[in-house]
Amino acid sequence: MFTAKGPTLRELAVQALSSTERGYDLLAPSFDRTPFRTPDRLLDAVTDALRPFGPFRAGLDVCCGTGAGLRVLREVCREQVTGVDFSAGMLARARAAHPRTAEGPVPHWVRADARALPFREGFDLAVSFGAFGHFLPRERPVLFRQVHTALRPGGLFAFPVPAPPPVGSLPYWALWGFDTVMRVRNLLWRPRFIMYYRTFRLPDVLDDLARAGFTAGTTALPALGTRPDGAPRCRLVVARR
Repeated sequence: MFTAKGPTLRELAVQALSSTERGYDLLAPSFDRTPFRTPDRLLDAVTDALRPFGPFRAGLDVCCGTGAGLRVLREVCREQVTGVDFSAGMLARARAAHPRTAEGPVPHWVRADARALPFREGFDLAVSFGAFGHFLPRERPVLFRQVHTALRPGGLFAFPVPAPPPVGSLPYWALWGFDTVMRVRNLLWRPRFIMYYRTFRLPDVLDDLARAGFTAGTTALPALGTRPDGAPRCRLVVARR
């Protein structure tokens, strides 16, 4: 997709007609060569924003995919970094991309559903990048409570949220169109593939975090620029247990 080594349209079609988990198993070998990979610029901005809150002992990347977020955790955590994902294919790629080194925390990989995390008070920091569209709004409270349980008292849960595109703009209609196609697909086809862009509204997310026991706020990521109206293009949600 957009590169010679990326997935073909046929491969993307097969993925889109699979379940969410199976779809990502299929996409894993070429995922980092698609536009869906978290860009380095965003990872660097989040790293810089998290430094004043740290250093942290142990960090968790929720829905880690191929491990892009481990780059952030290895910069701000001193002892342990862990990636958790339900796709065995994505975890295999993450393991290959982040081998153990003589310096820095040793990466660990756990296959699990983020709605049933096998951790309790084991981490000082949890992050997540680009994964929340795979959860329906009614599933967010369960997901956030699981992260809350995985954190030690005083632990931090942080994730970036881009500003929504201006109403009526091309990106605005593109996201509406994508979500509409996915809703029709999931109405007519099983197994479902859950991926929606317009279900993660910041006010609702902050309310869900509060109900899960977090004290949550946001901070701008100035390295990612501002919109014409002066608002930041991306904010970092910072939720304290």
